[in-house]
Formats: sequence, structure tokens, C-alpha cells
Amino acid sequence: MKPEASDSHARPNLAAVAALAGVSGSTASLAFSGAGPVSAATRAKVLAAAETLGYAGPDPRAQSLRRGRSGVVGVVIEDRLSDAFRDPINIAMLDGIADVAGAAGAGLLLLTETGDNRATIASAPMDAVILVGCSTRLNETVATLRQRGMPIVAIEADDIPGVLAIGLDNRPASALAARYLRELGHERVAVVTLPLDPQHTSGPIPAEWEATATSYTAIERLRGVTDVFPGVGGYIASGSSIEAGRRAGFALLQHPSARPTAIIAQSDLLALGVIRAAEELGIAVPHDLSVIGFDGVRLDGLEPYELTTLVQPAVDKGRAAGEAVMRLLEGEDVEPVNFSSVFHVGNTTAPATP
Repeated sequence: MKPEASDSHARPNLAAVAALAGVSGSTASLAFSGAGPVSAATRAKVLAAAETLGYAGPDPRAQSLRRGRSGVVGVVIEDRLSDAFRDPINIAMLDGIADVAGAAGAGLLLLTETGDNRATIASAPMDAVILVGCSTRLNETVATLRQRGMPIVAIEADDIPGVLAIGLDNRPASALAARYLRELGHERVAVVTLPLDPQHTSGPIPAEWEATATSYTAIERLRGVTDVFPGVGGYIASGSSIEAGRRAGFALLQHPSARPTAIIAQSDLLALGVIRAAEELGIAVPHDLSVIGFDGVRLDGLEPYELTTLVQPAVDKGRAAGEAVMRLLEGEDVEPVNFSSVFHVGNTTAPATP
């Protein structure tokens, strides 16, 4: 028996909306997509008919299949997700990406560059990919993804053919922080860096670091400091965490005769770790040791300190990456976007003491 068109259990469809609005199916479809020459009056009529029938719009899964797409954007982070989500800067960038992707009806697939997940990067169902900051494996990941012929956006990366970069002024910003310390009279300055190689090897910064390091962000921030303090030394942290910063701080501060009077840390989490190490060693911040971070994130447990740091627009970086991916998927030409940090002076820096 043929079901009646008025069956209350039938899911409303676009054809029913078009019939009620008195337009063709193609006109109704264009009214929903906003992609064609449909007048405001006609679009309003179609949407009113959809509301009457309880029709929420075309099924995104069907749209994806018609376009030959999954409707998914991959987001690749180097660290394990449990580690990545401890860093507020990663969360802020993901918030920005999600804001844009969600508004465009796209889903996000979080992947890491570690272990078996490298194979997943090569096969995961996704239409485009965003590579999120500070990766030491960026070139390997790009080589894998380029074989898939999908749009690639990288947050903080060197110039790589076929990759759209969302940039940050890592080198000039770090140089600005270093000049500030020099103006305060500091000469014995050290750096605590983010990981420089895929193994996240920790230890003193080697003399040949520039030839062996693979992390673009860490390299650029270190270059900024060496622009002001040539040959500056320091310590490579195993990750961006308070504990990694604490271990680096102990390594740099435990010998009074070789102790720096100022430390520039490449993240706020590392800076807080350095401050914790100084406290345990009886070193007063900022009287005996000035500390500068990078990121400008809110950190629990920082009181009574207000960190001197470089504040970066992490959410805006994420939004820019999301917008770039969506435009690339529509076949548009997209130009790289560059952001600037703002130097914030807190109470963790002071003039060098004799």
C-alpha cells in the first residue's frame, strides 16, 4: 500500500519544503546553501516553509557524500593528547579552530604525531588538516599528508611548498624580551627552550643546535635571543610543562658560580617551573633572578607573581587556521596570516644586581 504524503512519521524533506514554498527543489536547495542567486524574499519564504514542516536543513552526511568529502578536518598535535591538553595555549588554539569549524558544519578529528598514530595520519578520513604549533616532526608529517593531496595549514611553520602558514613573530618577540633584559643590566642570560628534536632530548643547548634542531617555533625563539646575546646558552626542556621547567631550572641554577641572573623560558609553563626551582634553591625572584615567559596564559599557582611574558593571540591563530582551511576547501586563493605578540612586564623581572 502506498503511504500517504501526510504521514506524520515521515521525515520532512527538501522536496516537501519546496512544494509548500511554491518554488523548485533547486531553488529551495540554493536558499539553504546561500550559494546561488536567490532573493531575500524567496529565501525567507523557503525558511518559513521549513520551519512549518520542522525541516532542519539538508543532511550534512548526504552533502558530504555528494561532494566526495568526509566533512572532517584533521587537527594534528605532536604530543599525546593527555599532555597537549595540559598546555593552555593548545586549548586556546583548538577553541579558535572549533569556533570556525563548528560554524561551517565541519567535524574535527584530533590526531597526534606519535607512535601508531602516524599511520592514522596517512589514512584517516578527513578533507583537510591543520598542524598545531611547536612540532619537531613537521616535515615528516607534511610529506605524509602531501601524498593525499589535501589542503594543509600549519600554525607556526617555515616556508614549506603546499602548506599555508599561520605565523607568529617568534624571533622579533624573543629579541624584544632579550633587549629588555639587557636594558635592565643583565649580561648572564640563559634560555629554557621547548623540545628541539623528535626524541624530546633534554639537556644543555649544544653549540650546533641550529644545524640539528627541527622545531621551527623553538628555533625562531632561540634565534631571537641570540640576536641580542650571541652564543647564549641554556637548557632544552623535555616538553612544555611546569615539571620540565623545574628540572631545567635546577640544572641552570644549582651552581652559584655559573648561575645566570635572568632566564628566558619559551613558554609560560616552563617559566613557572623555573620559578619553582628558584624558590626551592632559595633564589629570590626577581631580586636575584629575572624570569620571562612566552604565551600570556592564565596559570594557577603563579601567585604572588605576575609573569613578565610575551602574550600571543592563540585563539585568533586558531580561528585564522580554521578559516584558511574552509576557504581552501572551497577552492579559494588564501594568503598566509601573521600575528604579533605583546610584551607584558610583570613582577618577575628587575634590574640586575651586582
